[in-house]
Amino acid sequence: MAAGGGVAQEMPHGITELSFMGRLNLKYFHGALATGTGHNGISNCMKILASDELLLEELFEHVQDYLIEKQTNWVRENFIFVLNTVFRLDNCKRLQDYCLESIREDLLPFFSSKSFPSINKQILLGVLKRDDLQIEEIIIWDYLIKWGIEQTPGLGNENYDRENWNYEDYEALKNTLNQFIPLIRFAGISHADFFDKVRPYRNIITDNIYEEIEEFHKDALPITTMLPPRIGLIFKSNIIKPKLAKIIINWINNKDAMYINNRNGPFYKLNIIYRGSRDGINNRSFRIRCNGRVESLVLIKVKNTNKIFGGYSSIGFSSLGCGYIVEYGYRFYNSSNNFIFSFEDSDDTQNMKISRVVKETQAIMVHKENAFSFGWGSLVMSGNGLYANNSSQSYENKLKTATVYTIEEIEVFTVNRKCEDLIS
Repeated sequence: MAAGGGVAQEMPHGITELSFMGRLNLKYFHGALATGTGHNGISNCMKILASDELLLEELFEHVQDYLIEKQTNWVRENFIFVLNTVFRLDNCKRLQDYCLESIREDLLPFFSSKSFPSINKQILLGVLKRDDLQIEEIIIWDYLIKWGIEQTPGLGNENYDRENWNYEDYEALKNTLNQFIPLIRFAGISHADFFDKVRPYRNIITDNIYEEIEEFHKDALPITTMLPPRIGLIFKSNIIKPKLAKIIINWINNKDAMYINNRNGPFYKLNIIYRGSRDGINNRSFRIRCNGRVESLVLIKVKNTNKIFGGYSSIGFSSLGCGYIVEYGYRFYNSSNNFIFSFEDSDDTQNMKISRVVKETQAIMVHKENAFSFGWGSLVMSGNGLYANNSSQSYENKLKTATVYTIEEIEVFTVNRKCEDLIS
């Protein structure tokens, strides 16, 4: 044992001091979990290490469950520490998978963490190999470069300014990132971002990949060496998380909510055209920005509740042109694909509701008093009020409520399909 007892040393048969202390404190570990004490996330990670080395399977499972179910916020705030701690532990797959799935759903907090430069290389490789990351590829590139610089001796804080780099510096960074560069989906990076952010690092990219990128951006060459764009949804909302957007996309494709898309399925990019907190929550602002026959998605967060409402219209909301019928003095437009929906909160994947259009000739109603109206009263924005009484049964009746909600935030996105939308 080291002087002062503060450093773990090798003990007989490969048992570390941490394991030895774990043996002595086994009763405490069980008691802490049973009574709710010992809530420190770091200490629980240490318990995992100790229980793994001691082959204490029951304790091992308890601590994993406790971290996932009771210390969710701490785990999410410390993904990198947790992953660096447990990623080599075969018995810790549940916690590993939980962290990686949460990261996949919302990658930006992972990248922007102060601890990101310390992430283990193998973990980062595993993340970047995934097809379903839900973030723009250029953001992945930017953070990969930052990670590579921090990992490369002679760069980092002491030599961060690329203007001062020499050939050896670029070669060193190239060696650091040589396994990562082929995982970047350059076909998912726009022309402008390629020239502004990728081309300056031309020296760290192998000739065959770089030449193919250049030819690809000249529209002269199909993808062969490069990986194709990821199938994750590119989406930025203040109302819902990407995992709920994936559910909505599945509904648009007439799939089950939890259907897992594959590379042969359509790609989507949702471009925001209206945000109430930015543009004003009123009929006029909505109509100005959500104008024309455009495939569109509206999301609404209401006050005094966590509920979220929304609707998808394959034909848009206003200024839809001809092709309507008139009933009771109002114009109605036809769509067989429209639907409205609700979530209990921004994380809800269990209690969501969807109501598809029933009277297709009444899919959208145009009314001067409303910003938009799915059917006659099925889901209506008027001023800053939201109504969902479904008075004419234009849509299925799963959302019907007499409550009049006040809109806290509203967003409208155009729904863009096909791979080309991801690289334009």
